[in-house]
Amino acid sequence: MFKKYLVVFLVSMVPLIELRGAVPIGLSGAFGDALPILPLYITCIIGNMLPVPFIFFFARKVLEWGADKKFIGKFFTFCLEKGEKGGKKLQEKAGRRFICSIISFCRYSTSRNRCMDWNSCCKLFRYGF
Repeated sequence: MFKKYLVVFLVSMVPLIELRGAVPIGLSGAFGDALPILPLYITCIIGNMLPVPFIFFFARKVLEWGADKKFIGKFFTFCLEKGEKGGKKLQEKAGRRFICSIISFCRYSTSRNRCMDWNSCCKLFRYGF
């Protein structure tokens, strides 16, 4: 019984398979009897969430380590540059989306006045307002 849960746990940790593969394996009875649903889901979710802190804290260190290696260096450098570009774009737009969402809230007001919606708010920010 422990072996079945261990296999489901390990399958749920694989990046592309994750829960889409682990849950059907546990329910199909590929190892004999099908596993009970609630413990199966809990096992799969824990197995899926366990690698997240390691990836969050150590992914950049691993990419920096591998950036100067012969075979994997180009790919790791590409990943680092792409991540830095995405981070800069997020920092530029950080406060704008919040302000636009507050301004566009008046779109559903009871008064019949013309209110600013999401598109017109974003157009203002393009022109520097």
